[in-house]
Amino acid sequence: MIDGVTITPLRQIPDERGKIMHMLKAESPVFKGFGEVYFSCVHPGAIKAWHIHSKMTLNYAVPHGKIKFVLYDDREGSATRGKVQEIFLGPDNYCLVTVPPMVWNGFKGVGTETAIVANCTDIPHDPGEISRMSPFDQSIPYNWDIKHG
Repeated sequence: MIDGVTITPLRQIPDERGKIMHMLKAESPVFKGFGEVYFSCVHPGAIKAWHIHSKMTLNYAVPHGKIKFVLYDDREGSATRGKVQEIFLGPDNYCLVTVPPMVWNGFKGVGTETAIVANCTDIPHDPGEISRMSPFDQSIPYNWDIKHG
């Protein structure tokens, strides 16, 4: 729904010993280059938001636990400016979400266990190209509460 964001279903290969969970290959159309891989752990109910990168492309997958991943497009000239997108990620919806630069994003741990969020970026971390905002900042029209009904 957000222009430039790509959601790619990922393969899981189970057998009696466990499973293999694919994430990203060099020949994937969304792969732009290797910067770094890191894992962010988020406890149920905890929110890690908002942040935006001016140069970095993010590639998120959640191999363990479950998150509510939220994107907000505030890019001038974007066809989806002002839009919010929610995606629930985890082994039951195992996919790669590729986020281009200049799209606000964040996530909340949902369910009953700590989630592990894997991120393979196209450039190494540079504190000068990231901006952060409180998850409750009113400039992004989103409420992190559980939606009932």
